[in-house]
Parts: sequence; C-alpha cells; structure tokens
Amino acid sequence: MIDFEVPKPIAQQRVALQTVAENMMRPVSRYFDEHEHEVPWDYINFMNMAMRAMGAGYLAPREEKKNGDKPKEKRPPIGYQSLAFMLESLSWGDVGLYLVTPGGGLGAAAVEATGTPEQKKKFLARFSEDKPTFGAMAMTEPQAGSDTSAIRTTAVLDRQNNEWILNGEKIFVTGGHKSLELSDGLVVVWATIDPSAGRAGMRPFVVEAGTPGVKVTKMEHKLGIRASDTVSIVLQDARLPFENILGSPEVEAKTTRGFKGAMATFDATRPLVAATGIGVARATLELLKELLEQQGVHIRYGLPRQKLTSIEKDFIDMEVMLHSAWLLVIKAVWMADNRKHNPLEASMSKVRAGDVVTKITQKAVEIMGPLGYSRDHLLEKWFRDAKITDIYEGTGQINRLIVARNILDYSGRELR
Repeated sequence: MIDFEVPKPIAQQRVALQTVAENMMRPVSRYFDEHEHEVPWDYINFMNMAMRAMGAGYLAPREEKKNGDKPKEKRPPIGYQSLAFMLESLSWGDVGLYLVTPGGGLGAAAVEATGTPEQKKKFLARFSEDKPTFGAMAMTEPQAGSDTSAIRTTAVLDRQNNEWILNGEKIFVTGGHKSLELSDGLVVVWATIDPSAGRAGMRPFVVEAGTPGVKVTKMEHKLGIRASDTVSIVLQDARLPFENILGSPEVEAKTTRGFKGAMATFDATRPLVAATGIGVARATLELLKELLEQQGVHIRYGLPRQKLTSIEKDFIDMEVMLHSAWLLVIKAVWMADNRKHNPLEASMSKVRAGDVVTKITQKAVEIMGPLGYSRDHLLEKWFRDAKITDIYEGTGQINRLIVARNILDYSGRELR
C-alpha cells in the first residue's frame, strides 16, 4: 500500500535541493534562457559534487548492503520516488538547468531497463566517476516521431570483425551534445537490425563518446528549456563492439522485445518527466500568489465558492489540479520502485502533468496581464518551458492512446 508520508531521507534531500534551486538556479534562470547553448559549468560542477555528497543517483535503487553476516532490515525502495522529489525541486528552480544536471539521464535508464547485469556494470560505471558525465537516448528520426516502427537507422553485424555498423540520423536528442562532446558519456541509439521485421527488429545500442562516425550536426534553437541542448546526430558507418547491443541480437517472429525495452524505459522515466512539469507549475503558483498579494488580492480559503472572486476560484482550481497531478506521479514512481507493472500509471501521470503545467502557466500569464507577459517576472518563461512536458518522451496524444489501450485492453493495432 502506498504511504503518502514523505520518507525521512527524501525530506532531508528536499531541503538541500530547495536551497540549491532557490540560490543557485533562480538567480541565473533568465541569463541562461537568453544565452542558449552557453554551458552552465558552475552549476554542473557544483551539482556533480553535491549529488555525490547526497548520494543521489539516476539509477534504480540498489539492494541493501549486508552488515557482517546479519543483513539489515530492508526498507521500502525509494529510488524513483527520491528522483521524482529531486526533479520537482530542481525544476522549481529552473527546468532547463535541471536538464543539464550531470548523470545518466535517459541513457542510463535505457541501460537499466534493457541491459544485462554485465552491461549495467560496464556502461553505468562511468556515471560514478568524479568528473561530470552525461547520458542521453536517441530514438526520434526525421520520418519517425511517435511511430517508432518507422525507424530507419540500421545496425548491420560485421561478422568478420564482430562489430555492429550503424548508419542513420537521429533528431531532437536531449543532452546529446553534453553526452558525446562535453563528457565521456554515452547515447543509447535505437536502430533496426532487420527493417522488414518492423518493431520486432528494433534494438538499443550503446554509442560511447569518441566513437568514430558519430557526429553532432545541429543544435536546436527552442521555445523553452533553452539551457538544455537538443541536437541532431548523424551516424555514418559507426562501428560498435558486438557487446554494445542491449538485449538479444536475434529477431524472433511475432516478438517485439526490443520495442518493449523502449517502453519499459519510458514506464520508468515518464513519471519523472511529469515531476519536472509539477515543479514548474508549483513555481508559477507560488509567484502568482505573491504577486496577487502585493496588489491586495488574498485567497480566502474555506469560503463557499459563490462568495469567492473569479481570481480566487481560478487560483484554488489550479491548486487542485497541481495536487491531483502530483498524486498520480507519486503512485507511478511508487509502483516503479516496487517493480510493479505501471505503463497505465506512468502515461496517466505524464498526460495529467502536461495538461496541468500548460494550463497553470497560461492562466497565470492571463491573470497578471501585461506583468505576466513581460520579462519583469519569470511567468512568461515558465509558460514557454511548460509545453515540453506534453511533448517529449511521448506526446500527450500518444500517452492518451496508451492509457486507453490499457483500460480497454486493446492492442496497438486495435486502437490507433
């Protein structure tokens, strides 16, 4: 059963993270929004040390260590719950800066979801080193957005040299520049080993920084999350060791094991993306309340709805939306920690958070009028940052389809 009391380790971590968000992220939030592609090394280096001191990581929770011959009493796992609270707090500070926090990110999550124990040990070790290291995942292509079965990036096995040769182009890769060019990181690239097999031929490959034939070709200029890099990557005869394929290299008829590996990655990370949206929404409501109070408008809780002003009704409705979305996130990450199948809950949390943060930031700008639209405050920036929550790691439309399929017990072919 879910316990809604915040675990003590997470509560302590939140205090530290909120301090970082308030004192290190907020003061430079506007600067890095206006200086897109400038790397915030002060923040990166500080967070690299701070997260190691806090013991915060980007991977699933590890088993309890033994104390001599007597094992410690096992506590409920809180790895993904801890990450959700961490990401919410850092996104309250600045969601673009959060996205440049050192760590494995989606790349590590993909390795964790699809790799063997040996592969996890090998590829994830780099994120335990002292220097800042980044990971990313590359799936989207110019002709393959939400329809992952249309992926054309190929991986051909060179049996003589026991290497995979990858060719193709990936676009909209979050953190690809930092992972491949600014650190000894990695990108998990999804490619097909058999184009005729559709999703059954999809496989993830670990592409490490410095791999010949891999090049970042474009850095996007974006509406929001401008402190984070989003890039295109071209793979031209990129050779990878045979063991860099995650999962089986065999294509089995009527099997979508590779595709299911991608979905397992998203089941773990979609609630975390939702948590980032919750952080932006919370920041918006807190500032909106402060600005309203400066103008003599106070929210009178406890009164009958018909006695409230229009602004009071709107504000209370937004608070309800925010808390309901956060509860969905908590449920989804609790299930992930307890190894419970959570595709329905993961997509529900992502859909709700994407809707909520978009509506709250838009309404805040509307309520404040010219002040909300101006650059005097961060409301307009948060409005721009909000929309990405509804787009990356599965659009709102795709996640609604996943929710419907799970509730109605339909397959992807039956409900499109």
